[in-house]
Amino acid sequence: MTTGESGADERGPSGPPVVIGAGPALQAALGGTAAEAGAGRIPFNKPYLTGRELYNIARAVSFENIAGDGYFTQECSRFLETRFDVGRALMVTSCTAALEMAVMLCDLQPGDEIIVPSFTFVSTASAVIRAGGTPVFADIRPETLNIDVDHVEQLITDRTRALLPIHYAGVGCEMDRVMALADAYDLVVIEDAAQGVNAAYRGQALGSIAQLGCYSFHETKNFVCGEGGALAVNDPALIERAEILRDKGTNRRQFWRGEVDKYTWVDLGSSFAPSEISCAFLLAQFEAMDSMQDRRDQLWTAYLDRLKPLEADGAVTLPTVPADCRSNSHIFYVLMPDGRSRDGLIADLAEQNIHATFHYVPLHSSPMGRQLTPDPVELPVTDDIAARLVRLPMYYELSEDGVDRVCSAVTAFCAARR
Repeated sequence: MTTGESGADERGPSGPPVVIGAGPALQAALGGTAAEAGAGRIPFNKPYLTGRELYNIARAVSFENIAGDGYFTQECSRFLETRFDVGRALMVTSCTAALEMAVMLCDLQPGDEIIVPSFTFVSTASAVIRAGGTPVFADIRPETLNIDVDHVEQLITDRTRALLPIHYAGVGCEMDRVMALADAYDLVVIEDAAQGVNAAYRGQALGSIAQLGCYSFHETKNFVCGEGGALAVNDPALIERAEILRDKGTNRRQFWRGEVDKYTWVDLGSSFAPSEISCAFLLAQFEAMDSMQDRRDQLWTAYLDRLKPLEADGAVTLPTVPADCRSNSHIFYVLMPDGRSRDGLIADLAEQNIHATFHYVPLHSSPMGRQLTPDPVELPVTDDIAARLVRLPMYYELSEDGVDRVCSAVTAFCAARR
């Protein structure tokens, strides 16, 4: 496609797309200004634009349907269904919305429980509470930071209705063991694959393995539209009701397909559908998925190679990707020896204009978590990991020089502590 047809040039390997007629403010929004690039700041995250997002948005406006479920929403759904072999992909406003829909499909009753890791984002647990259930917090494995299936089995009671593991950092948890456990106890499994788009476990795409999977396209993820998500419905028996929940509890989609002669309110749902604008933006990201993934893999490997000497010296612990997992290189983290060194490293990097961050405050130790479980919850691995983890900058336009600069700063900090 030519520049005249699309309104945008292809993005080069190191520069932003050039939109014909774009003023400084728009061009800055598309890829950053030269002054910003030369300032020496390495942000934690920077959303990448392929150069086709605004073109797609203009097309969506020209189609005179920006409310949702138009051409771009349908194309995004088809992409996920085909690429990841999911039964039905329903585009939604966020991964939080996907999680809430997934838990609603479990038909929880008062006293019902869903087992979740404590080391996760709040949406994993709040979706359970909003549906009238109780989250039960499980510990994680120190190698992958994913849910500890052995601990999960200890937590199962006659009130357990579902398991809700996350795939931390785009590395799949032990889904064969999770699914076997669910089969043994007749439980639903919901994959929180917010971080797992385009990653796989034993050849299956994350989000496609369990009855339900939840994706995120938040601007901090690999493929973005600002705010957005999708619910993968892999159990055919759940598709019709999932469509109804998504569309405010109405059977409007059946009406559109000619399956009913009018649509009406039939269930308790909400307004979970995204706008066409969001999906138009997202489709441009999907179309560039392979090249974007390759770049993240290169950066992740560069971090690993440059920091291996520190791990060999015992100064840090680096991420582990099991042989049966294909990671999407969503996060690169280091585990420091203790909480004090973790805080010191983040502060030291900030002084050098490098933005790194910690990750979750464990849910069981949060104010809300303590309200839910007034009795002390012992999750030693979760508490230990949460106190020591540092997430390093990771985004498409991070250069190899940028990785070198981050790694040099980490190495210098560790050397100074000896």
